[in-house]
Amino acid sequence: MVVAVNVQASESVATRGAHDVVREATDQVMSAVSEADDYMGTDPERFYDNLQSILDDVVDFRGFARGVMGPYASVERYRSLDAEGRDQLRTQLERFTEVMREGLVRTYGKGLLAFGGSRIEVPDLSDEEAAGPRAAVRQLIYNSGAEPYVLVYHMGRDRDGSWKLRNLVIEDVNLGEIYRSQFEASARKYDGDLDTVIAQWSAVDIDS
Repeated sequence: MVVAVNVQASESVATRGAHDVVREATDQVMSAVSEADDYMGTDPERFYDNLQSILDDVVDFRGFARGVMGPYASVERYRSLDAEGRDQLRTQLERFTEVMREGLVRTYGKGLLAFGGSRIEVPDLSDEEAAGPRAAVRQLIYNSGAEPYVLVYHMGRDRDGSWKLRNLVIEDVNLGEIYRSQFEASARKYDGDLDTVIAQWSAVDIDS
């Protein structure tokens, strides 16, 4: 039964457009935010676990982590390594993916908690944008001010044709670029010791 449901969910994701993926994920996330009012004070991890279960279906966490690692996880660097080095890099990427997953979920979740009850719009894409391999889907959050708070979800098609989030821009703050600069600075600080970089990683908070 669970397997059947998961298969149906995967097929559904593969047939949805980028706009639909963001809009439906937005509905699910804001529902989780609303429900969190009942337990956030005593069990905050429950909220982040719920949020992660939603985002796992629509975010390419591995691709995001690899982008943040930049040249340290590039195809060129991978090919230049011997077998042992390649195994080490794969392990480092997997470990950093988990670190980034937790950090992104918490950064995103903390921001959205401040907008519980707000009106949220996800404007349609043009036909040209919807047909391409990449799409920038805007999310407008109307809170107390006249101007909306703007998030831009940079989506790309996965190998199975489904749309996945590859990067997130919050009010002109590009998370991917900020984290990549942070990673490169840390790698220089630790003389390219990626194990230490990952162990010491603490994502920059983005104020909402």
